Amino acid sequence: MGIVLENFSEWVTYLAEKSILRPLDFQFAKFIASIESQHQDELMWLASVTSYQLGQGHICVNLDADEQVSPPMPSLIGLYGEAAESLEYLVNQVDWQQVMMEASTVTCLSPNEVMTAAVTPLVWQQNRLYLQRYYYFEQTIATRLNAMAEPISIERGAQQSVATMLDRLFMREYHYLYTALSALPTEQNNQVMRQQVICDFLDVVDAEPIDWFYVDDIVTQATNVTALQALDDAIPLSLCLNWQKVAAAVALTRRFAVISGGPGTGKTTTVTKLLAAMVHQANQSGESPSIKLVAPTGKAAARLTESIGKAVDSLTVEPEIKQQIPTESSTLHRLLGAIPGRVEFRHNKANPLHLDVLVLDEASMVDLPMMHRLLDALPAHARLILLGDKDQLASVEAGAVLSDICDFSQFGYSSQQNDLIQALTQFDCRLAGKVGASKSASALVDSLCVLQKSYRFDARSGIGQLAKQVNLANSYGFDQVWNKAFDDIEWLALSADSYQQLVDKLVRAYKPYLSQLGRANPQVEEQQSPEALSQWQQRLAREVLSSFAQSRLLCAVREGDFGVSGLNQRIEKRLKQRGFISRGDEAWYIGRPVMVTRNDHGLGLFNGDIGICMWDHCAETPRLKVFFELPDGSIKSVLPSRMPEHETAYAMTIHKSQGSEFSHTLMILPPDFSPLLTKELIYTGITRAKKQFTLVADQRVVNRGIRHKTLRHSGLAKRLAN
Repeated sequence: MGIVLENFSEWVTYLAEKSILRPLDFQFAKFIASIESQHQDELMWLASVTSYQLGQGHICVNLDADEQVSPPMPSLIGLYGEAAESLEYLVNQVDWQQVMMEASTVTCLSPNEVMTAAVTPLVWQQNRLYLQRYYYFEQTIATRLNAMAEPISIERGAQQSVATMLDRLFMREYHYLYTALSALPTEQNNQVMRQQVICDFLDVVDAEPIDWFYVDDIVTQATNVTALQALDDAIPLSLCLNWQKVAAAVALTRRFAVISGGPGTGKTTTVTKLLAAMVHQANQSGESPSIKLVAPTGKAAARLTESIGKAVDSLTVEPEIKQQIPTESSTLHRLLGAIPGRVEFRHNKANPLHLDVLVLDEASMVDLPMMHRLLDALPAHARLILLGDKDQLASVEAGAVLSDICDFSQFGYSSQQNDLIQALTQFDCRLAGKVGASKSASALVDSLCVLQKSYRFDARSGIGQLAKQVNLANSYGFDQVWNKAFDDIEWLALSADSYQQLVDKLVRAYKPYLSQLGRANPQVEEQQSPEALSQWQQRLAREVLSSFAQSRLLCAVREGDFGVSGLNQRIEKRLKQRGFISRGDEAWYIGRPVMVTRNDHGLGLFNGDIGICMWDHCAETPRLKVFFELPDGSIKSVLPSRMPEHETAYAMTIHKSQGSEFSHTLMILPPDFSPLLTKELIYTGITRAKKQFTLVADQRVVNRGIRHKTLRHSGLAKRLAN
């Protein structure tokens, strides 16, 4: 379109009319222009771009191009073609550095200067333009994390006690190795293959000094697991590197630590053993630490509760240590004390949380404002441990905090930290090339550990191979995985037929939970107590919710035939045709799955919580209610009329699936590429699958998405480095 407008205010108005800019962006731009004493027209454009970028998840507008100020180009708001060329000509006529230096609505700061008081709506520093509030969030987060990342002194005498405890918690488990060796096919059962299996299961990083003939004698003559314990001497710990044990040692030496890793790498197992070591360490000083577990969503909190509970049961420590490790998790909103109708929380700097250690799972989902509020509420002495997958999707709101923090993992540990890790674990990270940070590097390099090995997805897992190739942005490797006949993955080329196949697959997948509801009739006897009936009702709800969670369809978009809304309608229609649901004109029917889309603090339900509509037999007259399983494992029921904002949940977006896992995950991508399709989105969808993954997509669209990386502009990594 050959649009030619004379000034920026006309362009901003035009872009708002075309819905390229949001109403919020437009109104903010008008506000800035109205209070600006000079350069009103130019500042209107800058303000609209800054607000728009925040809506896209960026913390700032990054105008740094080869260490020079780059003009705020039309491409920043997704504008291309002839209109963009016309607007770009106007943009290039302006000295933007001078505009910001002279603007009364912009505070210009030198590279190392810290803003001590909020005086303007916009802040300019190191070629980045911020909304003042987000500059403050970024600055305070960096200051607090850098302070928490400083080392904790562990006296030499105490080091031996900690090392002994870590040896006990992270003892070699030969059961898995024995099973793997026993399962080797006859044609692969040779010395070379056995050596590969041993290196994999025992985390061998330096195989050269090992007497492999002696090792092979041990494993070939072993008739039970106990016989493999002779490998303790044959393969000493100094030649191995168990990243889970290293992660525990790292967290014991800092008040802030990050344990990152893909699905199945054992993040929860690691942190449970770490907490046992922390409790042991505190008990020796006559203290009992207060530990809290949190996650961003109710579903993620429920998963953390379940996995921590199992991990605590399997710990080889005294009962009194187990009793001090919490097995119930809550959401961030519950922990901080959400106040209905307000952004602020009950807990803040003036009213800090009462805890000594906080473990935050699924940290990749936490946006910049929420991370600021969490750190603001932490007491000065507290330890913070973040768990998460740095390669997953960033938070829905602005920022990519975990990704920015984990940028420092590429530098490796400092030599001082490696010496301490070696004293606590007997492992030398130099063997894996993970040492090299200079003394001038950020303290954060010594607070991070990325777990390297997946215990869920081995070389025989198609899901694991797909996730690996997507992470590498290797579309060719991704295509090759499908040619290896893995039985846990299935690809249906997008077509009208495969679309119907997908709907039919989901109907079959959802039949079991609907059948459970169909058989739900307690045949209550008159003498049955209300307590017994309530227990039966809760047990049924828990079983139905668990059955529904076995399979799920994930979509990249919300609207249209390939989005959540269109597919929910089609699945619902097919279920009705097959007689699995009985839906008339009413919105509520037995078996309807719903997802909460807006927090309701009064009801204790939060964005992302999943519920199922079913009969409540505990009332005098049975009535429909929506049943939810809360993070603590309890069941909550809500009348449909009292439900917060929600949507049907046979299908859900990949974003909403974060923090969840399904035995069978099905994913559909739209027929045309859009910037929404990124390698992080595709990786997140694949890794929701525990046992089976089905993809329905066009090959060209998938391959382009795999090569398209999410980029979020932020200055957090640079601040952390300083």
